[in-house]
Amino acid sequence: MATFATSDQLLLIIDPAARHRDGESVRIAKDVLSAGATAKVCMPDGPEEFARALGRRGSRRPVVVGDDRALVRAVTLLHRQRELAGCGLSVVPVGGAGLAESLGVPAGTVAAARAVLDGAERRLDLLVDDSDGVVLGALGIPPAPLRQAPVEPLAVPSGRPWLRTTYRSLVRTLAPRPARPDPAGPVCGPSRLRVEVDGQTVVDLHQPLEAVSVTPGASGAARVEIRPLSLGAEATPIRAHGQTVTVTGADFRYRADAAVSGPVRRRTWRVLPEAWALTLPAR
Repeated sequence: MATFATSDQLLLIIDPAARHRDGESVRIAKDVLSAGATAKVCMPDGPEEFARALGRRGSRRPVVVGDDRALVRAVTLLHRQRELAGCGLSVVPVGGAGLAESLGVPAGTVAAARAVLDGAERRLDLLVDDSDGVVLGALGIPPAPLRQAPVEPLAVPSGRPWLRTTYRSLVRTLAPRPARPDPAGPVCGPSRLRVEVDGQTVVDLHQPLEAVSVTPGASGAARVEIRPLSLGAEATPIRAHGQTVTVTGADFRYRADAAVSGPVRRRTWRVLPEAWALTLPAR
């Protein structure tokens, strides 16, 4: 790992969603970073301006102030421009930050900003698919379904029949309506997929599956976990490691980090060892 000096020149790319979602955290991040380094602030209004700002970074170290989607967007842009290997990234999470935190970025705004100034560059593995998409943290098939919180029942005072009509009407109003069909298609239920790791078939189409997960490891190999469909006791997961993972099936979707993609009938992911650099707290 290489440590950075606080005199580094920074390019703060503040994602528009972060400004709308939590302007106070954005202000704190700007203040801390500007106090510790020479910082140029860029506030793009959309993805195109975000890409232009990143492309015109020059010698400045880019710092993404935003959520997980903003971080994935920056890594994707640099990968597709074939500039990822030579450009270290930093991030101050504002908004959804589960991915950034899982990679080692501190959760708090001040702590994350201090890590940008005083931290160290750590090189991480990356999953890249055959459509040039990237996976920083985890890949899941099928995507996890959205869950709707149940409506809490209301207590009705006894001996007041007139309240029952009001109660029933209120319950009908509050009760969740039947879900509309998801244009992305179903995301639950068993799947029949062929999973190959480094060219060897691990499971084939005859075996119904509950889920497949793939994560980039720390040693140039992806970790693959396959959960067969169980009709009785919980089935033992099948685990494998390899540099390439190919999944084949009928119109399946997958969640790569924060986004759902598909449907596809075949997709291959390969591991790029130490393909990108992220600034994390110094060990």
